[in-house]
Amino acid sequence: MYSCIGLAFVLLLGCGVLQSDATVAEVLDEKNKTCIYAEMMVNFTVQYETSNSTPSTAEFVLPTNVTTAGSSCGNETVAPFLKISFGNGHYWSINFTHSNTSYHGDVFIFGYNVSDSTIFHNASQKGVIKVVANDTMPPVPMDHYYRCMSDNVFKQGNVTQTFWNVSIQAYIRDGNRSKDATVCSADTPTTVAPVTNITTVAPVTNVTTAAPTVTPKPTPTPKPDKETYKVFRGNETCLIITMGLQFNYSTTAQAPWEVKNIEPNVTTASGACGGNTSTIILNERDTVYLVFSFATRSSKTFYLKGVNVTTVVNGSAQQLGINNNLSYWEATLGSSYMCNKDQVFKVTDKLYINTYDLRVQPFNVTNGKYSTAEDCSSDKENYIVPIAVGVALAVLVIVVLVAYLIGRSQNRGAGYEQF
Repeated sequence: MYSCIGLAFVLLLGCGVLQSDATVAEVLDEKNKTCIYAEMMVNFTVQYETSNSTPSTAEFVLPTNVTTAGSSCGNETVAPFLKISFGNGHYWSINFTHSNTSYHGDVFIFGYNVSDSTIFHNASQKGVIKVVANDTMPPVPMDHYYRCMSDNVFKQGNVTQTFWNVSIQAYIRDGNRSKDATVCSADTPTTVAPVTNITTVAPVTNVTTAAPTVTPKPTPTPKPDKETYKVFRGNETCLIITMGLQFNYSTTAQAPWEVKNIEPNVTTASGACGGNTSTIILNERDTVYLVFSFATRSSKTFYLKGVNVTTVVNGSAQQLGINNNLSYWEATLGSSYMCNKDQVFKVTDKLYINTYDLRVQPFNVTNGKYSTAEDCSSDKENYIVPIAVGVALAVLVIVVLVAYLIGRSQNRGAGYEQF
């Protein structure tokens, strides 16, 4: 009996928005018809030790060029199994379990080959290391496919797997993929139940009109320390960002706004750079993850496309906010973006990020240094105001001088007539 399945990719970190195209994997049966279909974007972050006993981090994505050798459609005694192999000995796999009415992912495995020196530079270990976990997604009805556009992060030990834009279906009947989706909870709009609580409270009008619902009023907090963070491609810097970083958030409609400064001395940076997308992941003590994703626009400019903030408390992750449809910090490719003014940027209604002395270049970094900076509009306005004042003063001086000369000329004419 055929159906579709969901798969649960547990927590979330970053919107990881490292790929411009999703990876597609299909498993065919003996009649050359699709029995398993998967489409997803995945970012892998692996911390490892080098041969000189220093820690290092490898960041790579699931490429679009993959194979499904070793996968199986399954039968009455063997469960369907999807194995996606890529690169030099790396793979990701999942097997499925079903009942009469539903099915779900059972166990998924990520195997990474630390002998791959193009990714794991000078690693002390060799061979393939496996990370095995139980899929925690509840059963999905038969003849549906599972869909989750939101970022989901699974962190186990020194490995973090970030999934987004996921669509997957197993037990496909006669190669006909389903058009009915079972959507993950993260993609489901918030229920309207809390609205009744708000409308029964007396100050409803104040809630809807008060400024904090648009821009939160930050709790008095010292400014965060400024730091420069870098992402490397091999031994070369491919992304560089300097800033003091703070975010304001509220976890529920009733919860007060909280302010968090990112502390540079306990924050590490990782990420990945591509031709059209680049991402940096800031990790503060393995408890706060901030993902900034950049994209290009018509090969002429770059901009901040996505922000994802996740906290981890007692091993449990909570997404504070995610938005992959932003358009901030735009500048010409080959240059850097700079904004000296303190800035507040909206990510969601419940999450704002504050930057101080910001400068960023996510593409075309040369010799690990910033290129010529393009100032933000706020900084440009700072120059426009004094220029306008100077022009106005110059015009005023000219008007006074002309009036003086005209008056003097008239006085001389009157004197001659009297004489």
